[in-house]
Amino acid sequence: MAIFAPPNAERATNLIPGPNSTEMAIHIGYGRRGWPGLLVAGVCFILPAALIVVVIAWAYVRFGTVPAATGLLYGVKPVVIAVVVQALWGLGRSAVKTPALGVLGAGAVIATIVGVNELVVLGAAGASAALARGVRRLRRSVTGPPTPLMATAPFLPLLAPAALTGVGATAASVGLWPLFGVFAKVGSVLFGSGYVLLAFLRADLVQRFHWLTERQLLDAVAVGQVTPGPLFTTATFVGYVLAGTAGAVVATVGIFLPAFVFVAASGPLVPRLRRSPTAGAVLDGVNVASLALMAVVTWHLGRAALVDWETAALGLGSALLLLRYRVNSAWLVALGALAGVLIKA
Repeated sequence: MAIFAPPNAERATNLIPGPNSTEMAIHIGYGRRGWPGLLVAGVCFILPAALIVVVIAWAYVRFGTVPAATGLLYGVKPVVIAVVVQALWGLGRSAVKTPALGVLGAGAVIATIVGVNELVVLGAAGASAALARGVRRLRRSVTGPPTPLMATAPFLPLLAPAALTGVGATAASVGLWPLFGVFAKVGSVLFGSGYVLLAFLRADLVQRFHWLTERQLLDAVAVGQVTPGPLFTTATFVGYVLAGTAGAVVATVGIFLPAFVFVAASGPLVPRLRRSPTAGAVLDGVNVASLALMAVVTWHLGRAALVDWETAALGLGSALLLLRYRVNSAWLVALGALAGVLIKA
């Protein structure tokens, strides 16, 4: 029997933070069988992928230095960077709807580069977009259509003070509660593509707490990319690497739990939010800022993945095949793994 999503499910997944594919599954379960359906659909969607990732994480910890495993990741990582670049290109074309949003995205990139906390960037972008929309409506009613300079000016006051807000990195031991807190925060605030996850993980795990290196994070993202299921199972891999099986469970629960809460709470609110021009403007700003975070972290991870001419060729060739010929990314990842093993052999 065919199963269809509730009428507001697709809208809701775009209006609330978290992994869209997982939230869609949870919405379907909730629409069909209420609370029991919500839990069953969400767990069944997440659990198989998480178990596969745990097995891979165990092998990574146990055999990660074996030449064959090293070669596989060596070839996969440049392809993953190309896949992220393709996602950036496609999402950017749909998210940057106006020149004003383009200016906002550029400001978010600059703020991220100078070290502004990613939550500040997202919050300032959403508030700026809402303020800009209000100012445009006011000016239109008083003086007619705004000029491009008038349209983008409201973004600048909010981004300027945000650019002065630095967040220092603080080393911390890897306990289960801190691990849960990091991933619960990410699952609670992440809007846009799942690849925006990279920006949050790099900011917390690499820069603030120094739990992972750039290359370990890229390995985790590569595993999340090559395994079936949501990309957020990257958290499962990271949790296992940092704290074993308990860490994998804690990180997985932390990053996916907010999705269950948001889906359950958003049902009656979605129609109202969708009709609100202010909410739409906030989401436009947050989405553009999310892409800015994603672009900056892709640059940093790309420097860790493209380490010689072979990896550069793999990355550029994969990007060309993805952008120009729309080759299936799963085939490219498999070919990249094979190429990496052959090069290292």
